[in-house]
Order: sequence, then C-alpha cells, then structure tokens
Amino acid sequence: MTEGALSHIKVLDLSRVLAGPWCAQILGDLGADVIKVENPASGDDTRGWGPPFVTGEDGEPGDAAYYLCANRNKRAIAVNMASAQGQEIIRRLAAQSDVVIENFKTGGLKKYGLDYESLKAVKPDLVYCSITGFGQTGPRAGLPGYDFLIQAMGGLMSITGHDQPTKAGIPIVDLFTGVYAATAILAALAARDRGQGGQHVDMALFDVQAAMLANQAENFLVGGKVPGLSGNAHPNIVPYQDFPTSDGRIAVAVGSDGQFARFAAALGRPDWAEDPRFARNAGRVENREVLVSEITLVLSRESAAHWEARLNEAGVPCGPIHTIAQVFGDSQAEARSLRLDMARASGTVPLVASPLRLSATPPAYHRPPPGFAEHTDEVLVERLGATPCELKNWKEQGTIR
Repeated sequence: MTEGALSHIKVLDLSRVLAGPWCAQILGDLGADVIKVENPASGDDTRGWGPPFVTGEDGEPGDAAYYLCANRNKRAIAVNMASAQGQEIIRRLAAQSDVVIENFKTGGLKKYGLDYESLKAVKPDLVYCSITGFGQTGPRAGLPGYDFLIQAMGGLMSITGHDQPTKAGIPIVDLFTGVYAATAILAALAARDRGQGGQHVDMALFDVQAAMLANQAENFLVGGKVPGLSGNAHPNIVPYQDFPTSDGRIAVAVGSDGQFARFAAALGRPDWAEDPRFARNAGRVENREVLVSEITLVLSRESAAHWEARLNEAGVPCGPIHTIAQVFGDSQAEARSLRLDMARASGTVPLVASPLRLSATPPAYHRPPPGFAEHTDEVLVERLGATPCELKNWKEQGTIR
C-alpha cells in the first residue's frame, strides 16, 4: 500500500462539530495520524445530531450520520481537560505532535494552559490552528459563531434565495473553513520544514465567508452596487440558471459567446446570436429579462431529457437538477467511487469518499469514524507509555474514559 503524503505528521484534534473535524479528516485522509480528543462526559456534540443514527454495538441507536461525515481516519480518546491531570496528558500529547487543531472560543483554552503560547513552550515548532467564529482579534473576537449565524452576518444569505434570504442547504462556511484551515496548516508545515519554526494559524468563519463571496464581493467593491437576491441566476453571466421544460427543470450554464451561439442554434433561434442585444454577454446581462423570457418560452415546449440530449450534442453545458439519491445513483458517481463503505464494530457504514485525487499518494481509508473513547487506552500506552495502573487510576478519577 502506498504511504500517505502526510504519514509522517501527527495531529492532535481538540475540535468538535464540523469545521475543525473536517480539517482534521482531510489531513487524516492524506495519511496523518489524527488523535481526536473528546470530553469524557458527552463527546463530540455531533454524535447526537440525528436522526438518522447508525446502529450501535448494543443494537441501540449509535452515532449520528452527521458525526460520521467528518471523523474517519482518526483515533478517539476521551480526556477531561478541566482537570490538572487531563491538561498534563494533552500537553504531553501535544509535545509529540506536529499539529494541534482547536475550535474553542477565543482565549478559551488559556485557563487550561492549552493555548498556543503554552503549548509552544513545550513544542516550539508546533503548528497550532485555532478555528473560531470571528478570529482572535476584533470587537467580536469573544463571540461564538455557528455556520448559520455566519451565513447571515457574512452576507451569503443576502444573495441567496428568491423571495427571502436563504441559507445554503449544507453548512458551507464550516466546510470551506475546514478546507482553508487544512491548506493553511500544510503551508505552515512547509514553512516549518524550511527552518522557519512553528506558528499560530488563526482561522475565522467570518473571514472565510467574506472570501467566499468572491465575484459578488468584487462586484460590490468595483461597481459600488449592493448585490441582492438572485435565485439561481448568475449576476455576471446570461443565460446561466435553471429553466422550466415540459416535464421538469434543466440547468443551463452558457459561459461564452461561442457557447451562446451554439445554444441559440440548438433552440432553433440562431437569430439570437446576431441580435446586438444578445450577441455579447454584457448585452445579455443588460437585457436579461427579455432573453430569459424568450428562452423559457422555447424550452418549455419539450422535455428536460430532449433538451439535455440536444444541448450536449451542441457542446452546451447543461444538466438535470438531481436529488442526492440521484447523485449517488449516477454512473459518474459510481465511476469515481464516490461512495465508500467502511466496517465498524457494529457493522458497515456508508461514507462519502474524499474528492482528492493524487496519482502517487492518494487518500487512503484506514480507520472508520471511531466510537466514543474507542482508542483511549491504545493511544495513551503508545504515545505516553501509560501503565495499566495509571490508566486504572485516571479512569477512577474521571480524567479519562
């Protein structure tokens, strides 16, 4: 089996819910040895964010699907960081780690001696990633931040939806933050390996949401006009939206004037490509309502399948609006092995595979999402040389589970 690109990296994951665990899972998929640390009393909140739940070893409902989506390729331990012994265990684990990931409120780990400056003292070249709602600085630094709140405050909901502001159907800010955090961690590790030492990575959901506004933010900064709700239409390209057909809707993504000429011909309206109102994209944007109305009139005469076949033949990007069931039933999803089945103690669980495709060091799936405290003894013996007596005492004192 090919060794993972990050097989030399040890990650201590003190995070929970989604952004931090998503980041750590990316690193784990690439081969890093990830230790997930949870509260002995309750564990990661997402273990209970269901239904649906998988069946536990006792036949009762086990972990929620939500937890499963972000926690494969990790070992799970439960340590009480509110206790002095628990703090010492985590410090010792951090001293052997390359990366620490945490998403406590800003300054929340300082009282435990587990903040960046404290752990830097025991591991000078540590890469320490903090993920918070608003970052380590600024007037809102101390406030909690959840994905939905940041979608609202960060502008995404103001441009999403038809009749009223609408959040995305997934926790997209958490997911983007996890990906950005993984990218920043890899950059910090590269800098460390060039002799520049460790560093503190400060990731804020609010910052990420602002960056995610991409062309919409730049439209505002350059043009001065505040974007509003646009439904499925594109603010800068026409036609680039869904349209009704005789039996459903179809998504059309015309990205160039050449594609528009082929689109117009396929619809039996080659004159559109010669019309000065529509020949160039800027004109199509300016005359959006007129053109969209005419396109709708033509497309509504035939079925979605008819138009998909005709437009694909013409080289015009288009496709159906799939349900999630249809996505995983699609031949492309099967060809790309997007569904992944992994065996847990209580049975096989289905997961979504990593989208990363590396020819020499691809992601590998060594461990299913771990059960609560599944690896506490294993990790503490392996990493800290804990004896059976120490493990017994720590458990009796509530330090570990």
